[in-house]
Amino acid sequence: MGDDALDERGETFFLNLRFMLIVTVFIGNAIEPLVGGVSAMHQLYLWIFSFHMPLFVLVTGYFARKNLYGTAGRRLLLQIGLQYIIFQSLYSLLDSTYFHVNGIQHSFFAPYLLLWFLASHAFWRLLLIGMRGWKFGAQLAFAIIAGVLVGYLQLDGVWFSISRTFVYLPFFVIGYHFSFPAFLRLYHKWAKTSACVCSILLLIPLGLWGNILPHGWLYGSMTYMQLGHHEWYAGLYRLGLYGWQFAASLTFLGWVPYRMSRMTDWGRRTLYVFLLHGFIIRLAAASGIYNLVSGATGITVLIGTAILLTILLAQPAVKRLLHPLVEPSTAWMVDLQRAALRRSL
Repeated sequence: MGDDALDERGETFFLNLRFMLIVTVFIGNAIEPLVGGVSAMHQLYLWIFSFHMPLFVLVTGYFARKNLYGTAGRRLLLQIGLQYIIFQSLYSLLDSTYFHVNGIQHSFFAPYLLLWFLASHAFWRLLLIGMRGWKFGAQLAFAIIAGVLVGYLQLDGVWFSISRTFVYLPFFVIGYHFSFPAFLRLYHKWAKTSACVCSILLLIPLGLWGNILPHGWLYGSMTYMQLGHHEWYAGLYRLGLYGWQFAASLTFLGWVPYRMSRMTDWGRRTLYVFLLHGFIIRLAAASGIYNLVSGATGITVLIGTAILLTILLAQPAVKRLLHPLVEPSTAWMVDLQRAALRRSL
């Protein structure tokens, strides 16, 4: 198989993976209000959170190899900044006027809920640019060490998304250097099936011992101090969690199809699902609809609705309608930069 064919197959695989992950993101956020009262939902919630953000960051790193440097890289950083400003403002405005959610810090320096990903994405790119001359092993070693050490900071890890930026940096580095041909040689036939089986089996320990694992460890947003661990060896817990997340991520990859399908096309527009689904989750919580969700039937309908809404938000019509909001143009910013540069010369 030629290099071009492998690159195309790799892109198809990662687009399929990206859509499957955004489905788990939507489901995870949809079932969150139920995890305290339904043990099966708590088990599913922990299972999703053990791999979905690590893999999402890995996929982001994989696609970053196309536009990390040069003009394309600068334009994307500008667009991420605009997306952050727009949606931070929208979510904060609706929260203060309609949703009225407690415990939210409304500041541009504290990303609003899911918007941490935008802030961290910009920092991951800048950090990888800064490590440009390093070999992969050195980049990964630095990322893991930084991910462990950031937990010792005596501050709220939410500010500037500093905690999640470094906690998930190893997955961005791995994604950027990911070799699909090597993966293809490994995940073939029986190995892929075995990975799927192991992915399901990971539900067992989560069901048995999941209650002793604080969610903050899986979110990556809290320092050890915030998690109630002041021991000097608290970083070892994060190393252990990294091992669990790597295992959960590797096994989940067994579920991802290699072939192109409708899901591949939907995977091209997951950004729309990611940035918009929070409004639906907030609206559902504010409407009191969760009071009507009970029993296996109600939970099945809830999860099914989350899947259907994910597919809906990934449709081309949504992109055509909301493209200026979700993917704002940066041309005017580039023109301003050029004009300023000409004046300075």
